[in-house]
Amino acid sequence: MDARVLAVAEQLLLIERELRVQGWWDAQAPSAQALSSQEPFCVDTLAFEQWLQWIFLPRMKQMVEAGAALPRVSGIQPMAEQVFGGQAKKARELIKLLGEFDQLIVGAT
Repeated sequence: MDARVLAVAEQLLLIERELRVQGWWDAQAPSAQALSSQEPFCVDTLAFEQWLQWIFLPRMKQMVEAGAALPRVSGIQPMAEQVFGGQAKKARELIKLLGEFDQLIVGAT
């Protein structure tokens, strides 16, 4: 078992919690078409926080639960910094949590 699994699982819960705290958690899923975008982060169909909720978190949780190999690279924090540039103060904790996730994935904890 990958030693990062438990830490990654905990980090995913913290990211979800922060999305909820900030009011960036949707009760209604986007359309199937929006979710099937081929663009990185679904930038053409979803807001970044929607991508986190509906694509990133479910896929990562599925990988953790299935015992699948975790990715070796992640660059979500830079995308978050770009997206939330105008809301940096409000998004500070989410950006920090995403950076910690990136570090866990590359093993630089």
